[in-house]
Amino acid sequence: MNSAMEQDSGMFTVQSTIGSVLCCKCGILMQPNAANMCAKCLRSEIDITEGLQKSVTIIHCPECDTYLQPPRTWIKANLESKELLTFCVKKLKNLNTVRLVHAEFIWTEPHSKRIKVKLKVQKEVLNGAVLEQAFTVEYTVLDQMCDSCSRVQANPDQWVAAVQLRQHVSHRRTFFYLEQLILKHDAAKHAIRIQQMDQGIDFFFGKRSHALKFVDFVGKVSPVRSRNDKQLVSFDSKSNDYNYKYTFSVEISPVCREDLICLPPKLVNSLGNLGPIVICTKVTNSIALLDPFTLRHCFLDADQYWRTSFKALLSSRQLVEYVVLDVEPVSSEVTVGGSRYILADAQVARVSDFGKNDTIFNVRTHLGHILNPGDNALGYDLYSANSNDIELDKYKGFSIPDVILVKKSYEERRQKKRGKARTWKLKSLNMEVDSTARGYNEEKISSEYEQFLRDLEENPDMRFNLSLYRNKEYQPSEMASSVADGDELPSIPLDELLADLDLSDVESNGDDSMTE
Repeated sequence: MNSAMEQDSGMFTVQSTIGSVLCCKCGILMQPNAANMCAKCLRSEIDITEGLQKSVTIIHCPECDTYLQPPRTWIKANLESKELLTFCVKKLKNLNTVRLVHAEFIWTEPHSKRIKVKLKVQKEVLNGAVLEQAFTVEYTVLDQMCDSCSRVQANPDQWVAAVQLRQHVSHRRTFFYLEQLILKHDAAKHAIRIQQMDQGIDFFFGKRSHALKFVDFVGKVSPVRSRNDKQLVSFDSKSNDYNYKYTFSVEISPVCREDLICLPPKLVNSLGNLGPIVICTKVTNSIALLDPFTLRHCFLDADQYWRTSFKALLSSRQLVEYVVLDVEPVSSEVTVGGSRYILADAQVARVSDFGKNDTIFNVRTHLGHILNPGDNALGYDLYSANSNDIELDKYKGFSIPDVILVKKSYEERRQKKRGKARTWKLKSLNMEVDSTARGYNEEKISSEYEQFLRDLEENPDMRFNLSLYRNKEYQPSEMASSVADGDELPSIPLDELLADLDLSDVESNGDDSMTE
């Protein structure tokens, strides 16, 4: 503003200029500074990196990929990660004598056992002049197993805490889903060993705190009840040290998605006369129940369920396939727990009855929004079922429907696509399986896993919390042929899939590009 006023008044202003001086060492023309030396002469005269470490040795555990922070702390860090860079910089001594400006990795071969970090530092030198200089620090990586890994290598069964997950049902669908949740959240990263059992999975940990954290995770994703026990292993009377082995028994609710349930009378009264015949539509840390005849619903948390526990009247393994002959909606669309339903009256017939009899069932269903005449549906055949449920016998004079439809069936369309690879895949835990154990049936497990994959394709809500990966073995030509068929078979969009990156693949691709 002052310069503008001066120009308006016509005053003469002198432009400020910066003079130049000669360097006192080499005589080159330069801008003046406190030392009267150019940058090259300053670096030749003064080395601000003197006294700083140029080579450091760090200890790395190859089993769990951690680095030792003395005296006894092990830090998890990947190569060229922010955590590893922070760890390397903190290992340098006397770094507080200079000002760190920048730090970055210099690429080295992963198998070279060398890590190089380029540092740029500043320091005030002669008469207040600030000199900036870059130098490289080489870290030598020495492999040495941490205490927990060395104990595991010495004796793999040397666990401190064990978590026994159990669900008393005739299938493993719940554990397939739970396995994917564990993988996504890396909940079993501290597990020493994972073993598949007859009706569950056993997880073994080196610390009790790791087992407690895992039990807490399972309780957040499924309705469970647990109890724990401990056994004295050794006792040192001189130091008064006790060594225990801890066992956590975790029981998962036997109620699964798509199960048909008859609620106990006490629970029916507390829920406002819901049901008593209901369908389980979703299981997380609570159980979602839906009355298929009125669209009334409720959610039971773990405490509510175990207070008045009940079992399924019929499970999804007892579903029967029906053909829909006619559908007539009787209500408008209703959203229940994020899912859309429409009450409808339908005429259905068993697929197995075709050509044998003319038995037709008139049913009320909650699937009016997806069923059309000619579709196939899966449901429970209560007309010919022989149920011995104690809770059902308590309802005197209750009229049981002949058929309860549960979901739409795509089995006929899947027959045409049988044998073709999926565009996606799932990862699995590194689990020990004893094929000689009692009750182990590989064919049954494979069939249940295939049904689990189909459920993921048909139910977007079910795969919402899971990580699905692109299948590299899938051929695009198969996609074109499936599109040409024109069948509306449920599938997972490509934008929901994650790229399954492999370090070896990335390196090989990089080598190919260099050779080109």
